[in-house]
Amino acid sequence: MTERRAPAHYAAFAGMSLIWGSTFLAIRLGNETVEAEWGATIRLVIAALLLGAIALIRRTPFPRGAALRSIALFGFLNLGVNFALLYWGERTVPSGIASVFYATMPISTGIFAWAFGLQRLDPIRMLSALVGLGGVALIFAGELTRGAPVLALLAVFAAATCAALSSIVLKRAPPHSPIVTNAIGALVGAVVCLAASFLLKESHTLPRSFAGWGPILYLAVVGNLGAFVLYAWLINRWRVTSVATVSLIVPVIAVTLGAIVRAEAPHPSSYAGAVLVLAGVTISLRAGSR
Repeated sequence: MTERRAPAHYAAFAGMSLIWGSTFLAIRLGNETVEAEWGATIRLVIAALLLGAIALIRRTPFPRGAALRSIALFGFLNLGVNFALLYWGERTVPSGIASVFYATMPISTGIFAWAFGLQRLDPIRMLSALVGLGGVALIFAGELTRGAPVLALLAVFAAATCAALSSIVLKRAPPHSPIVTNAIGALVGAVVCLAASFLLKESHTLPRSFAGWGPILYLAVVGNLGAFVLYAWLINRWRVTSVATVSLIVPVIAVTLGAIVRAEAPHPSSYAGAVLVLAGVTISLRAGSR
């Protein structure tokens, strides 16, 4: 594939990076005024309604059979379990640290792809995995010394790993409209998050202020729709490995925003761990480009 670079392409890439880099902070801010799982549920319901409306306007066919089952499983893993764990973990885990855990997705996706027989696991990818996991271990050690709950850290890391697994599920699924895929996924995810909310005995009152609605609407409209549209547009114009470099930029944006807005200051060893994670991702992406 010949990759053409134009100002519009760079603008789309920058917008996608800024949106995804800001979502971790938005979740953290939303958790301050709305119960975590309940906030995730409201976000997903709004996203499902918006995406469903777009699908109806475009008269996009509804999936059936194996496609529907795969999309439902994708929604369960990516927008259900992933969101439930991330929202719960970000009650105490800094938004910047959460974003670094998600930067491991290209590495864990490669491992899952090998496990499901989609690609071979060459020595370079194995090296990237070891480097990335070493970085995660450093982050865990640093944040534990600052008093971060180990279960919350594990929850966020498990969320990122679950999101990587969901990408393999979607890759193996029969092709279908991404609008409908995300609409169904958001609906399934909302059910999972609502179940988690009841399990945690959260309050289910609707937000009554901008501080409550602001992060939810931002995540539903700008996060679920805006970033997705930019990604879907760009993925048809750039190589997948070029678009995937967003995983190197998002943590930088998230850590910067967390420091500015919430004065988040990760432990020094967490910064060293972040460098290792990004180094591992770089190795993995370079291997993929070859």
